[in-house]
Amino acid sequence: MMVQQREAISRLPAYKQGAAADGSGAFKLSSNENPFPPLASVTGVLASALGEIHLYPSMAVAEVTDRIAARFDVDASNVAFGAGSVEVLSQIIHASAGAGDEVIFAWRSFEAYPILVQVAGATPVPVALTSDERHDLNAMADAITPQTRLILVCNPNNPTGAFVTIDELHTFLARVPENVLVVVDEAYVHFNRDASSAVGIDFFHRYPNVAVLHTFSKAYGLAGLRIGYAIAPTAVAANLRRVALPFGVTALAQRAALASLDAEAELTVRIDQIVAERTRVLTALRANGWRVTDSQGNFIWLRTGDDTDRVNAAFITGGILARAFPSEGLRVTIGTAEQNDRFLVAATAALAPATV
Repeated sequence: MMVQQREAISRLPAYKQGAAADGSGAFKLSSNENPFPPLASVTGVLASALGEIHLYPSMAVAEVTDRIAARFDVDASNVAFGAGSVEVLSQIIHASAGAGDEVIFAWRSFEAYPILVQVAGATPVPVALTSDERHDLNAMADAITPQTRLILVCNPNNPTGAFVTIDELHTFLARVPENVLVVVDEAYVHFNRDASSAVGIDFFHRYPNVAVLHTFSKAYGLAGLRIGYAIAPTAVAANLRRVALPFGVTALAQRAALASLDAEAELTVRIDQIVAERTRVLTALRANGWRVTDSQGNFIWLRTGDDTDRVNAAFITGGILARAFPSEGLRVTIGTAEQNDRFLVAATAALAPATV
């Protein structure tokens, strides 16, 4: 007799990590990682902390909490940490929704959304993007029912790179009942340079049912250490701490986060370089015949539809590992200038008739 398990879990798709380097010399542009190595100041702090890894970390993530609270002019009780923003998102879903409850999000958006919702036993309610790859906030508002407990707004959206404007989010929140939590997921906020884009913390300060998600994985380059946080209403943040894995944020992650906050001037230079490369890549793609929408993330989105497998194969042949979403499109991370140059060559080859 087999050990009994939740039947719903066996039907879930497993979250798939972006294609890994395979030893062929291909460039991995599949996981939206920061292409730059860690700052020396950050690795120095980590090296000095290695002698204490036999001790448990601060479960309250106290020092980083105080820094984030001061930075965003919120109370420390509004800040909750986890092992990356995706783990904090899992906390939010478990604290907000269960069997019989609904969670609304745009689709396609972050691949983990429907998985995490179903793991919590709740019902995912995906709402199709607009034809220009943006959140359809009117349709999302129309999808609200008495069972709705949570709404996820990914801004900028992963994988399409589109953003939600200030006016759009205000209009949307006017239609959302105050007992429904709206989470603005800003994993890529540092790369968003459009002044008309909604800024989650501004909405948190104005609305009682808004929370914001941030991560140290992308702009700060700490993806391998796993640390992210929510800024949320006090009662919500308290519940996140209740459902969080005890000691889930390691001491090394906490030290690295503090060191990264101290080194923001250096990190900003790197972010500016990534944004400049993003502009260069988009311009070159369009000049070569690709139809591609603007992106405010550290990636670009190619809507290739039924041609996705062929284009992805051409990228692999050209030494580029992208994130393929079958029958939908490909997301390609902005890398170094060398990596981006190779991608542009591969993208040109993928358009050529000889590759069909």
